[in-house]
Amino acid sequence: MLRAESRATVRRAMHKSVIAAERVSDTGLTKEELQRYSRHLIMPEVTAEGQKRLKAARVLCIGAGGLGSPAALYLAAAGVGRLGLVDFDRVDLTNLQRQILHGTKDIGRSKLESARERLLDINPDIKVELHECRLSSDNAEQIVADYDVIVDGSDNFATRYLSNDVCVFAKKPNIYGSVFRFEGQTTVFAPQLGGPCYRCLFPEPPPPESVPNCAQAGVLGVLPGIIGMLQTIEAIKLIVGIGEPLIGRLLHFDALKVQFRELKLRRDPQCPVCGENPTIFAPIDYDQFCGAGDDVVPGISVQELKGKMEAGDAFELIDVREPFEFEIARIDGAKLIPLGEIPERADELDREQTFIVHCHSGRRSAQAVRLLKQRGFSNVYNLEGGIDAWSEFIDPTVPKY
Repeated sequence: MLRAESRATVRRAMHKSVIAAERVSDTGLTKEELQRYSRHLIMPEVTAEGQKRLKAARVLCIGAGGLGSPAALYLAAAGVGRLGLVDFDRVDLTNLQRQILHGTKDIGRSKLESARERLLDINPDIKVELHECRLSSDNAEQIVADYDVIVDGSDNFATRYLSNDVCVFAKKPNIYGSVFRFEGQTTVFAPQLGGPCYRCLFPEPPPPESVPNCAQAGVLGVLPGIIGMLQTIEAIKLIVGIGEPLIGRLLHFDALKVQFRELKLRRDPQCPVCGENPTIFAPIDYDQFCGAGDDVVPGISVQELKGKMEAGDAFELIDVREPFEFEIARIDGAKLIPLGEIPERADELDREQTFIVHCHSGRRSAQAVRLLKQRGFSNVYNLEGGIDAWSEFIDPTVPKY
């Protein structure tokens, strides 16, 4: 039984919800909902009032993949009344190791359709809204405006900067998460609540191709589950109005050591978005900001490569993946030179020859093309989409991974 002081603390905490009080006052719980959420209702930190806040809440998940899967599942189970999902991808076999919203039967389906079916099976009383599109500077403000809390499960820097900026403009908390191999991290960016934003932590994006994504570096399948659930905990705390949100604190998790570390974050007074004298007041061109549109690398499609092979054209195919990837799948005739060995092995190659360079998806090979051009190679091209596209469109006997 709570002491009077503890009960007072709970009551004070429950006034910190990000959900407007007038919307909560218009929300009720049905008899079935009282039973469904009974384990919440008996908690003095939640009660029926907190559950009504969850029902009145509108949460947007950016991405229905590794992070978005556990986040959406537990938000639905918790009773968040209106759950929005942004994604434009389809379910692939390689997703199923970590994207638990989807199953084998869903391969080839829209991720959003698969997600809606699963979420409504968990909780048919919620409303699931689908935004089947790429979040962009043209649509982000309009999409974000309809929600109270944003859970960012994106896997690229352009989308992270975009979601951060529109959340700052709209004064919405942005729950950030990211994963890489065996490590993950999460925090809540909310300048309006006294904390920093994403730009305070990362003023400039890293160089293109310098940070591989999950498709290139891999990720322990359960890791997005851990980080995605932590993001959900933060969303629930903000909605119900309890606990200490991860505002101004970055939580880092190392799965190999099963170790959490907390890093203090500070707001940057010079931040161009949330600082004392901001200079950015509307979405910008985030692809250009993150370097995706700079230094265009000459490319060739897998169809063009197949045509060159069939015509007997003179060229050499270079594979810049790692040896273990080469063992999983390869294109016949390719010479393996891992990306990290390109600088020291460039002299093995004839600078007068034509080279087509490939990796898994085209990012590492684009970097290899830049390195070779810096060393005097003029006829060198990046295979767009890499071996993944080759398997998809040319030779399905080549395994996808």
